[in-house]
Amino acid sequence: MNSKLKQSGFSLTEVLLAVGTLALGMALIAGVFPVAVHFTTQTIERTTAAVVADEAFAKIKLYKIDFTHTFWAGPPDPTLNCIAFGNVTQYAALNTTAITEYLYPSLNTNTNQQYSWSAICRLVNLPTRSVQVTVFVCRKIGRAAIYIDPMNFLNPPIAYPMPVPVAVSQNAPDELSINNLNIKTFINDGYTIVDNETGRIYRVLERYKLATNDNIIQLDRPWVPGINIPPSVWVIPPPVNGGRGPCIGVFQKVISF
Repeated sequence: MNSKLKQSGFSLTEVLLAVGTLALGMALIAGVFPVAVHFTTQTIERTTAAVVADEAFAKIKLYKIDFTHTFWAGPPDPTLNCIAFGNVTQYAALNTTAITEYLYPSLNTNTNQQYSWSAICRLVNLPTRSVQVTVFVCRKIGRAAIYIDPMNFLNPPIAYPMPVPVAVSQNAPDELSINNLNIKTFINDGYTIVDNETGRIYRVLERYKLATNDNIIQLDRPWVPGINIPPSVWVIPPPVNGGRGPCIGVFQKVISF
């Protein structure tokens, strides 16, 4: 009895559909990895920033504030102005020579120190010796990166980022304009700024890039105007020779000395 042998298989159309489905799935999976890496890096940096800030606050408490410094005498009211910590600490070397004190890990003396911190201070109450301290934590952006000297914008010799004051004007409840167009790139999308008068922290949602108003920034909440005219904000600018913003976290607390 003869039986007919039947052979079965996949047609070319079925194979192409299977390959296309597989390719689409692999493409979707591959697209997840960059996002996962981005958020993982962001989480690591935020966690590290909190650790660096804790160390910074401890050092500031250790090195103390010089309440006899002329900065606290005005003008016009020392409670309405922020001052760089290096200018008012009792440990004078922090203003010039002890650069490694601002680096993290602090116990590592080689080139592996990938983070740094800087701080501004605002006198809250002199009789109680209370100071509002705002710490900026930054990542290292390349070995050759140089940053603006906050004491002299025309001479950028420093090798680690520090906050600089930028004069602004209020345009709308949640909008500010940068008064000096030559330094409008100091503040960009996603940056964190600190009001010089009150120490309030704001997040920059966007710096408009239009030709007519590329010096206007939109904030994450309404600006609270104060007495100083014009107002000013502190910000960590990008490197002079280009690169992304180095600041990864801004932390604040009131410390009694």
